[in-house]
Amino acid sequence: MSPAAAASIAFVVLVMLFAAFWAWQLKSENAGMIDPIWAFSLGAIAMFYGMASDGDPFARALVAAGGGIWGARLGWHLWRRNAGKQEDPRYHRFREQWGAAAGRKMFWFLEFQTVISMVLSLAFAVPAWRADKPSVAWVAIAVAIWLASVSGETVADRQLRRFVADPANQGEVCRVGLWRYSRHPNYFFECLHWVAYVALSIGSPWVWLTLFPPVLMAWLLMKLSGVPMLEAHLVHSRPGYAEYMRETSALIPWPPRRG
Repeated sequence: MSPAAAASIAFVVLVMLFAAFWAWQLKSENAGMIDPIWAFSLGAIAMFYGMASDGDPFARALVAAGGGIWGARLGWHLWRRNAGKQEDPRYHRFREQWGAAAGRKMFWFLEFQTVISMVLSLAFAVPAWRADKPSVAWVAIAVAIWLASVSGETVADRQLRRFVADPANQGEVCRVGLWRYSRHPNYFFECLHWVAYVALSIGSPWVWLTLFPPVLMAWLLMKLSGVPMLEAHLVHSRPGYAEYMRETSALIPWPPRRG
């Protein structure tokens, strides 16, 4: 199957899936559940591309396994965080801001995420459809980046989940483990994950396309839907968060500043 045909199928399925979710969230009023669905669907696209491609079998297997495992882990984490809980404050704020137009605007907001997903899926498409086998050195680098990023994000998520689950920490700022060195270590490792597919695509004439996903992810998390919206909520709900912001790196893990 050609990459254009596979991408078209993936896009149509995403549009229908997100439209169905939009209809569901009208009644549930929990649009935050789109987060795990987004992760699961991107992982499924990676596996689909790996199976549908006629590129190098080894590269295809790496894409399917890497993207599939990443999507399953992140999706399950986000599912446990959102299912049966109150709506994520970011989405709840959208509803309040949009007022009577919330239904219509939420639909287009969700469907716009299908476009973002397709841009991110370039990271899977380029290595999956490369005709030649990637070099051993670049495969080793790609796997090392993937392992470091997925492991790091898993550790960061687990540390935060355990901190929040402890009643003694209610209203407190998480400064344990990786969270002592970065306010958003999970976001850092999420951005790093997309760099693995750049390394896996070295040697392909289309490698430049794989630069868009990590740049887009970093922009989304740091400038749009991630850090700004989350910290606007935390600075008011966590008394010590303003101090934490002054002392701690926003993204890249780094020793905290003092004084």
